Amino acid sequence: MSQTTLIDPIALAQDLIRRPSVTPADAGAMGALREVLEALGFACRPMPFGDIENLYARLGAAGPNLCFAGHTDVVPPGDAESWSTPPFSGAIQDGVLTGRGAVDMKSAIAAFVAAVARVVAKGRPTGSISLLITGDEEGLAEHGTRAVVPALAAAGERIDHCVVGEPTSSALLGDMIKIGRRGSLGGIITVDGVQGHVAYPDRAANPIPVLVRLLARLQARALDTGFEAFQPSNLEITSVDVGNGASNVIPGRATARLNIRFNPNHTGAALAAWLMEEAGRAGEGFKGKVMVETRINGEAFLTPRGPFTEVVAAAVRAVTGREPELSTTGGTSDARFIRDLCPVVEFGLVGTTMHKANERAPVAEIHALSAIYERLIEGYFAAFA
Repeated sequence: MSQTTLIDPIALAQDLIRRPSVTPADAGAMGALREVLEALGFACRPMPFGDIENLYARLGAAGPNLCFAGHTDVVPPGDAESWSTPPFSGAIQDGVLTGRGAVDMKSAIAAFVAAVARVVAKGRPTGSISLLITGDEEGLAEHGTRAVVPALAAAGERIDHCVVGEPTSSALLGDMIKIGRRGSLGGIITVDGVQGHVAYPDRAANPIPVLVRLLARLQARALDTGFEAFQPSNLEITSVDVGNGASNVIPGRATARLNIRFNPNHTGAALAAWLMEEAGRAGEGFKGKVMVETRINGEAFLTPRGPFTEVVAAAVRAVTGREPELSTTGGTSDARFIRDLCPVVEFGLVGTTMHKANERAPVAEIHALSAIYERLIEGYFAAFA
């Protein structure tokens, strides 16, 4: 047994919550975490990009390298009057920790660090443990994990497997592990016509019918019927804007926004090409222009069931007695960038209060999550070292 200092995950979570790190602000959260990790023997590498603080920390030099990924940034708390306690107080009442980041996801970071301390106290495992922590997951995600991953790859850093500490549990701790995510593509369609008087339509070019027909064609296509472990892809129109307050004026411009959540039947590039093709058809014969802007926010990915997913599931079973569902539901996360480095899964607390007022997690569940992470770390090195 080494002399490694054990860490209270609740105290560390409170310390992190008390730092109001609303994206892109860091508010000292990354420095506080770095101090704890260095005390455990981690070699810490700050990796700032733009105005974002990122951190890569590694304990050990040999393989395999098990990485934990997470973020210290949080969304704004909203109206402080809607909270039962100040949102950055990290208060504990009736055995529940409340504060912005309690679920998403400062408590998970604290739980993993505490788990590492207990594992190391028993003797360092054969291999390495690392943490990839960003301050830009809740924001534009341009200068966070998206930037860190290629920088690590260029430096020759090898990560063999990764666990992201997002709040994946649905109703009970351990009831769900994410083994993949759908891709996300955002689009803006702009139809430029010619403004004019409604009594003289021949002197104008109304963009609205063109846009409506185009949107109808896009919605009419069933993208697919699903993919292994994935629900069907879907296209959702999120806004249609004309900005015309007059009933006797044909507007000169109409704009729509949409988002496509897609499974591995598609790539972002192929869907973007389809949107461009349909826009070209819609503009045939029109005295104006139809333009499409797209942004691929992430590609779909799946980590196949196998030894790695079983290590995570076994840790959940050992602590909670539950059989976790291996799921691909939900939105995007930084796992979409990490999958370029290694197989990745996501597992963390129950996410029902994330981004809400009174975001909270029972203290007992944070301790249980830390126990799961401890089992996971030990199981990982037993299976892969």
